[in-house]
Amino acid sequence: MRKFILPLMVTLVLVLVNLVSAQAQDLVYTPKNPAFGGNPYNYSWLQSSAQSQDKLKDPNATSGSGINRDPLEDFKSSLNRQILNELSRKLIANQFGEDGVTPGSYTLGDYQIDVTEGPGGVNIEIVDIGTGNRTTVTIPYY
Repeated sequence: MRKFILPLMVTLVLVLVNLVSAQAQDLVYTPKNPAFGGNPYNYSWLQSSAQSQDKLKDPNATSGSGINRDPLEDFKSSLNRQILNELSRKLIANQFGEDGVTPGSYTLGDYQIDVTEGPGGVNIEIVDIGTGNRTTVTIPYY
């Protein structure tokens, strides 16, 4: 019995000595995702990781490179944007005293544009002929 008590006592003393020197620290959780308070520089890494793991690609989706785009549709869209840009520049120039657009009705591609003088400024109504959507813009007098 004495053989067991002495090793047991030595083991108990060693355990107690080690308990005194044990140290611990607080655990601090820091999220990785910027949406939950993490470092905002992690966003691009998380986004690229998610995209590389995405196995659910639509086989019928057009690529962003423009390989499957119709050149005539691109030309038509570009021309419409340029005409609308020129019209808006002339309308703004008209309000600030330079040569501008005269009131009237214009048909440009898929758009019907009505320009009228109103009591508060120039009223512009843009109608998309294809969809029937209407947008009204009033440029006030200064």
